Amino acid sequence: MSRASRARGIASAAAVGGAGLVGAGGAFYGVLLGQSALARHRIGEPLSTPPDADGSYGTGGERLSLVVLGDSGAAGFGVDHPEETTAAVTAAGLAAALEREVHLRCLAVVGAQSGDLRAQIDQLDAPWPDAAMIAIGANDVTHRVPPGRSVALLTSAIDRLRAHGVEVVVATCPDLGTIRPIPHPLRWIARRWSRSLAAAQTVAAVSAGARSVALADLLGPEFAAHPDTMFGPDQFHPSATGYRAFAEAIVPSLADALTPSTAPEPGSTPLELAQAAAQAAEVGGAEVSADRGSRVRALLRLQRPQSKATSAY
Repeated sequence: MSRASRARGIASAAAVGGAGLVGAGGAFYGVLLGQSALARHRIGEPLSTPPDADGSYGTGGERLSLVVLGDSGAAGFGVDHPEETTAAVTAAGLAAALEREVHLRCLAVVGAQSGDLRAQIDQLDAPWPDAAMIAIGANDVTHRVPPGRSVALLTSAIDRLRAHGVEVVVATCPDLGTIRPIPHPLRWIARRWSRSLAAAQTVAAVSAGARSVALADLLGPEFAAHPDTMFGPDQFHPSATGYRAFAEAIVPSLADALTPSTAPEPGSTPLELAQAAAQAAEVGGAEVSADRGSRVRALLRLQRPQSKATSAY
């Protein structure tokens, strides 16, 4: 079964309340069920909380508000200084890209799963933020959450934010096959499973009116080739350098979402949504967004322009 078919199937199951697996994915999930506890033991439990990065970034123009939701990847677990967190780099990069002040609130929690997004959003109140970045999925895979349920919970979170006019960008599940403490053959299974979930998340996100940005390939080969600099001490969470790469992939999509245009975006290709999602899961930084509001066709942009966040740090 192709990744596009799996993504479409998982998203469809989520739409009707299903939490089952799709096709051959069940076999991989069964192995993950038996070995993920060993991997979590090797990684260990987080012993600290990420630095508080809330506050204002940049100057000029009308102030924008940004909320960051999700798990440790969104929060920036493992770094020593607030400015090194994913949330801070994202806010600073967005401020530089749009030349406007950005007020950041990070509600992401270490260890969060898709089911925890609701409680994070519960902390928001009027006025609602202009934009939200969500990074979720890795803990769903390692804790064996059925993918249909993961996608349904993500969709519910996006729907709630969009109902209040919030622009949403979803950073899809990263490639867990790069994590050294995960042994083979589990590492190969984790890679395939996390990328399948990422594709399904893309289908769900775009269908709900959000944009998605693929982390899998971006954080795959680069992290595998430079584990000493891209990963933190636990070899599971990224280092400050890794979080910067993560954030810089998100900034262009947030900037585009906040400055909408009816013109086709440079370098974008219209595709059937599931096909776009499958291709995006293989290309780091690839963005998928709705083709002028269509929930069937999508725009896949593989070549991401360099954000000003790169030159700002």
